[in-house]
Amino acid sequence: MPVFKKEKRSSPARTLVLGFLIIIAAGTFLLCLPASSKAGKFTNPFDCLFTATSAACVTGFVVYDTWAYWSVMGQIIIALLIQVGGLGFVTIITFFNIAAGKKLGFRTLKNASEDLTESSFQNGRKIFVRIIKYSMIFEAAGAVIMSFALFPKYGGYGIWMAVFMSITAFCNAGFDLAGMEGEFSSLIGFQDNPAVLVTIAVLIIIGGLGFIVWENFLTFRESKKLSLHSRTVLVMTGALILAGTLFFLFSEWNNPKTLGKMDFGEKLLNAFFSSVTSRTAGFDSISMGDMSEFTQMGTVLLMFVGAAPGSTGGGIKITTLMVVIVTVSSYIKNKNDVELFHHKLDKLVIYRTVVTLALSFTAVGLCFFALYFSMPAKDSPGAGAVQCLFDAVSAFSTTGLTAGAAAQTGIAGKIVLIITMFLGRVGPVSVIMSLVMNIQNRKNIVVPEGHILIG
Repeated sequence: MPVFKKEKRSSPARTLVLGFLIIIAAGTFLLCLPASSKAGKFTNPFDCLFTATSAACVTGFVVYDTWAYWSVMGQIIIALLIQVGGLGFVTIITFFNIAAGKKLGFRTLKNASEDLTESSFQNGRKIFVRIIKYSMIFEAAGAVIMSFALFPKYGGYGIWMAVFMSITAFCNAGFDLAGMEGEFSSLIGFQDNPAVLVTIAVLIIIGGLGFIVWENFLTFRESKKLSLHSRTVLVMTGALILAGTLFFLFSEWNNPKTLGKMDFGEKLLNAFFSSVTSRTAGFDSISMGDMSEFTQMGTVLLMFVGAAPGSTGGGIKITTLMVVIVTVSSYIKNKNDVELFHHKLDKLVIYRTVVTLALSFTAVGLCFFALYFSMPAKDSPGAGAVQCLFDAVSAFSTTGLTAGAAAQTGIAGKIVLIITMFLGRVGPVSVIMSLVMNIQNRKNIVVPEGHILIG
């Protein structure tokens, strides 16, 4: 009797990890080509790997100024890497399967939902079409609005700038084409331009809310209610934007290198923009390197938190922070269960929160030490402990803001940043799960209860 071997199927986490590795490898190869650089010559493969990883992981760290070094073809490749990395490659593949008329099996939905950090969808086919559809609508709207501000100054290239920065803003990537105002200057040359800064900020916020929240809004007419997840995301997003705006106003009000010389309206605009972009997008309208170390440390906290699950942003996620807050609150109030908006949270949510925090702190800590001890000259600007911590958190949270450490470090430091960016985008939990080959089923195993002292 023939023996049929059971087909081994890749786990969703492993599919996600391998998919991003393939995207990065393809982007590295394409950026190496002479046509991708303005000089028409081959680019160092390592620099291309760093750029491709930063783009696919929607971070924003750059080796070369995007406008000054890369040709239009190179810029298009970077934009495509950002688009695929922002929406999630599994989501895009699923969309094209739908467009081709192919059926979506359970495993296809499981893989895609892992990329959105949501375990199941009742209307899988619809939500994936909506993700692509509304992403294109938001990006197109942002490009049109910014074109009115950029076309008069930059002509036809201003339209491409608007398209490129609309994609990068929505995907929370932080790449820009404003290098003609000064290489590596980000959006500092637009700090008095509300049309550009507000449009980019709105795109960042929408992308950072997450596809699950979008779906809830789109089906609100039928359901007549917001889910617990959506309410949590909206409350935390609003609170963090407000808190961040007040923080930047307070800490940089008199700094002549940042907000000090601006009038109140410009101060408020740039403080708001910094609050929005520092949590995951990575655009600069005021230089992070010119901010005080107190402000840089506060920005580290905002970056570490990041955006919402299932979004284009990174970080530990704002829902993780909320779970920590309500867990502490429930314990202080001597409640038996952890409650959020009059809902009891499953203990698995608490476990995942603890694991996420532990792995995230570990990744940031290792990156910080590697950056600090790989600095060629620790007394140079941007090479201090605060700056190294800032850039380590920025890499993990896929923010892309820099206090100068990323530019100062050598090859070893950049390798660590590449790994950290990848971990931050894919998620440390997903990476660990992708490496676990066989997990025994422990549902029927009973172990004795134990007690230890805490605190």
